[in-house]
Amino acid sequence: MENSAEIIKVVAQILALMVAIIGHEIMHGYVAYKYGDYTAKNAGRLSINPIKHIDLVGTIILPALLFFSHAPFLFGWAKPVPINMREVMNNGGYKAAIGVSLAGIAYNFMLAIVCSIIFGFLNEPTTYVSLFFVYLVLQSLIYNIVLGVFNLYPIPPLDGSHALAYLAASQGWNGIMNFFDSMQRYGMLILLLFIATPLSKYFFAPIGYIVNWLIN
Repeated sequence: MENSAEIIKVVAQILALMVAIIGHEIMHGYVAYKYGDYTAKNAGRLSINPIKHIDLVGTIILPALLFFSHAPFLFGWAKPVPINMREVMNNGGYKAAIGVSLAGIAYNFMLAIVCSIIFGFLNEPTTYVSLFFVYLVLQSLIYNIVLGVFNLYPIPPLDGSHALAYLAASQGWNGIMNFFDSMQRYGMLILLLFIATPLSKYFFAPIGYIVNWLIN
């Protein structure tokens, strides 16, 4: 019985992560589509079919490594949705570009809020079905906060850096624009520095605060 419960939790965990990362990418493409960019739609990337969004490293290898190393939570990403930002800006300007950049983050935070509301009405699970649902809701809340907060950081190539760069461009803040341009080549190194060192404790600290606040 204990093994069955663990299998149910693992399945719920994987499903919650997939919904979080795939929905994140779909929302980028959907908002771009609303601003007249059909690139993602024509590529079939507005589909909820997970096969169309799987990234070998971000969707399979990394989550598997984290799982088997008993990491406190899984993490990953889906294959980026193709977007013609020039078309988006032609139709909606910098405001549209910022909206497209933040669409995935908004999706993650909204889904986390919905999950927190649902979680507040759930009782202690008494069957395998109820255990699956409770764990799915809880893990969805956690993973969406993880992705939302992580992508909000203004570090290339994260969404927060794109949104801030378009905001700077719209206001003519050339210094900030030049700063982000110069950071592009070092973005992944900076992320690794925050993720793979003791700095991760501070980098991910907001996640714990937000999750605890939503659960309580």
